[in-house]
Amino acid sequence: MLLAIAAIIAGFILLVWSAERFVEGAASTAGHAGLPSILIGMVIVGFGTSAPEMVVSAMATSDGNPDLALGNALGSNIVNISLILGVTAIIAPITVQSKIVKNELPLLLVVVLFCGYLLYDGALSVIDASLLLGGLVLFLAWSVYSDMKSPSDTLEIEFNTELKSHAMSLGKAMFWLIAGLTLLIISSRILVWGAVEIATALGVSDLIIGLTIIALGTSLPELAASIIAAKKGEHDIAIGNVVGSNMFNILAVIGIAGLIEPIPHISTDVLYRDWSVMLVLSVMLLVMAYGFGRQGRINRWEGGILLASYITYNGYLVTSIIN
Repeated sequence: MLLAIAAIIAGFILLVWSAERFVEGAASTAGHAGLPSILIGMVIVGFGTSAPEMVVSAMATSDGNPDLALGNALGSNIVNISLILGVTAIIAPITVQSKIVKNELPLLLVVVLFCGYLLYDGALSVIDASLLLGGLVLFLAWSVYSDMKSPSDTLEIEFNTELKSHAMSLGKAMFWLIAGLTLLIISSRILVWGAVEIATALGVSDLIIGLTIIALGTSLPELAASIIAAKKGEHDIAIGNVVGSNMFNILAVIGIAGLIEPIPHISTDVLYRDWSVMLVLSVMLLVMAYGFGRQGRINRWEGGILLASYITYNGYLVTSIIN
């Protein structure tokens, strides 16, 4: 038990550190390849910040723990909106100006609803997983189109500033790209082993462990990135990180996990409890970010509501374990 706890702590630390190196290496490598900054920010960085969820879920599924992978994906999305944006908004209220981000929010809601539709029959088949990955391809294509349509968007200006502040040589960028990915895989393996050991020892389902401990740990890169961005006044990056990550978590993380090993039996709690919470939070984010009659922003009291939602949801999960 103590070894498993140590494995989770060590896995989290290495996971967060390696994810940051991987994102910086990937973004700089893409910059040297001549990709536009907005595309690097939305696709490369979005993919990179979701890399922990992808690798952890792929490892869990290949080890025969698909519920852990599903819990990680849904739980991470809940953490991203309620905890990360909640804490970030309390520290520094988030003003949403980017048209690209505002266009992504309704798309995120569509993706969440589509995910619910696929989970409604209580299973995740290879066809379902393939549809999610197909949706990922469409999302990436839409991102490229949006970049071409809005070349001077505020989000692109913020990404340009960030990329210049983290500039590195091509050799160094490729080194951290490869080293970061390698350490991501190693740390994910350690983390999954520790999580499964604790779940077995406590008699808790893999789903609950994925929704709580693993979801929080794999979302730490987004938490750090959003808080730093908000404190710098880069509000669109702060919320853009979360929206992009949530897209990747549903389309790529669940899609890859389902492709590796289909899930024939999904607990009804996943749809009626976890997916429903994710849906409600996604709607709340859409309403706050759009403003509807006022400047779209997440102020401190709205951040407090999001944070309270996270505490309430996790409190309910803990209560369900005890009972």
